[in-house]
Amino acid sequence: MQVPGADVVIVRHGDIGVKSSRVQSWMEETLAANLEATLDAWDVPGRVEQHWGRLFVRTREPEMAARAAATVFGIVSASPARTVEPTLDAISEALAETARATYDGGSFAVDASRAGDHDFTSQDVGRVGGDAIWTAVADEFEPEVDLDDPDHRFEVEVRDGEAYVFTERFDGPGGLPVGTQEPLVALVSGGIDSPVAAWLAMKRGAPVIPVYLDLGPYGGADHRARAIETVSRLAAHAPGQDWSLRIAPIGEPLEALDDRVGDTRMLSVRRLMLMVAGEIAAETGARGIVTGESIGQKSSQTVTNLQVTDRVTDWPVHRPLLALDKQEIIAKARKIGTYETATVDAGCNRIAPDQPETQAPIERVEGAEPDELPAWARQAAAAVDIQAIEPSVDLHKP
Repeated sequence: MQVPGADVVIVRHGDIGVKSSRVQSWMEETLAANLEATLDAWDVPGRVEQHWGRLFVRTREPEMAARAAATVFGIVSASPARTVEPTLDAISEALAETARATYDGGSFAVDASRAGDHDFTSQDVGRVGGDAIWTAVADEFEPEVDLDDPDHRFEVEVRDGEAYVFTERFDGPGGLPVGTQEPLVALVSGGIDSPVAAWLAMKRGAPVIPVYLDLGPYGGADHRARAIETVSRLAAHAPGQDWSLRIAPIGEPLEALDDRVGDTRMLSVRRLMLMVAGEIAAETGARGIVTGESIGQKSSQTVTNLQVTDRVTDWPVHRPLLALDKQEIIAKARKIGTYETATVDAGCNRIAPDQPETQAPIERVEGAEPDELPAWARQAAAAVDIQAIEPSVDLHKP
């Protein structure tokens, strides 16, 4: 339950704090801008303030602002809090009011942290604040103190000019703010794996340029719509970014590969996809390619075959899911909100040979695939249709 009188959100970050002072300051500025964009997308009023090691959101809607902040990459947690004077009396009074509004039995503890120059310690805050909570509820029930594993935790953060009282922490994704790394082209099919891979790349600060490869007759009627919805859901995690979806047609090349290539066909399909992604990376200034592949999940994803497919491009191919099991990927897809759209048949199985090669020598793959493959990739990249995507921010709202 929210602290009565809450007027601010305390926003905490993690990995940013281990950077040099110059890099930390820049990353905090980027995080603040991303947080402002998210608040705007959620239509939550608030002013973001940047302090060393913390961001604060001054707002009339602290709980909703905290929930919005908890979707932003780089943020570890966010707490709706009440601002009070940094004195023991003011803190104790706020803790007593909070206890009367939110504490209805069970054990409790007061966790306090302090930074700056004060005439009291964090231990003093815990002791005096705990006494205030006890007195506030003693007429209603018999309170119990448990400093190790309490049922109710009251927290206080004291700084030079203000103190903050809060009881909740909304967990964020952590990582780094989007925009603190160079962009990557993300191949997004709308299936289970590729959106999770793109999300993980964003978590490490890299904006993604989503690319959907239109499979033509191999894609199915709902395939394109599913990809668009998936990107919209991904965009909800970073609404301040450019979410133009690039749709590249590869249906005709797939038909040619289906007709002319045998058991190494799926490797040539993957190589075509990487070629197209490389062309788009060169055009957009990206620094690599993200795919949803993991070792051994499909015949084209054995260690040998991944090496074969990578040989077709000079661009680094990032595979965030490389060592994850399918159930781990599904769990992450459910958590980030992309799983529901991933139930339509992806279509690639209709082009797969009955007995696909799992340990293909590069010479045999290159010898079997048409010489026109690079030209087909350039043509597909040149024919890209760019579609603006609106973030599905309602996905995250309670």
